[in-house]
Amino acid sequence: MNFQEVFMRRRIIVLVTLALGSVVLRADEQKSKIEKSPAYDKMKTLVGSWEGKVNEGGTPLKTNARFQLVSDGSALAGWLGEGSPHEMVTMFHMDGNQLMATHYCAAHNQPRMVLVNGGDQNRLVFKFKDGTNIQPDAGHMQRVAFVIDGPNHHIEEWTYLQNGKEDTTRFDFRRKQ
Repeated sequence: MNFQEVFMRRRIIVLVTLALGSVVLRADEQKSKIEKSPAYDKMKTLVGSWEGKVNEGGTPLKTNARFQLVSDGSALAGWLGEGSPHEMVTMFHMDGNQLMATHYCAAHNQPRMVLVNGGDQNRLVFKFKDGTNIQPDAGHMQRVAFVIDGPNHHIEEWTYLQNGKEDTTRFDFRRKQ
């Protein structure tokens, strides 16, 4: 390799490095502002791994949940039944001044729910707003409530709507030690 080839390769590396650096700087400047939300701050206390129980047909079953902040803290990802065939993910994020939950369901649809105002700051209730892949004859999550009663315990109440009937499943979680 002669001097000109080496010089050109180094020049290209420097230019690519500068270009990537400017993209990173610009991305940092263009972040959306996230509204402050005590409810979102409360949800963020769930970050970590959880072990729990759920009653299915009168039989208590073991389950799990996990929460992780993603996208520079602008979204909270929550896994329910992680690693199981019916694993589901819910993404919590602010949309203006509203806390939203988009649930990626094992029923193959994606209901979007919005936090409704309530009097108890330890009970956060999200109700159905709209969704994708929700056919008229298929069911979907209609509501979810999180009862966060301490740093190591929370309850999730998932309400499924099908054929005009609601069915609520209650999960009782303890932080995994």
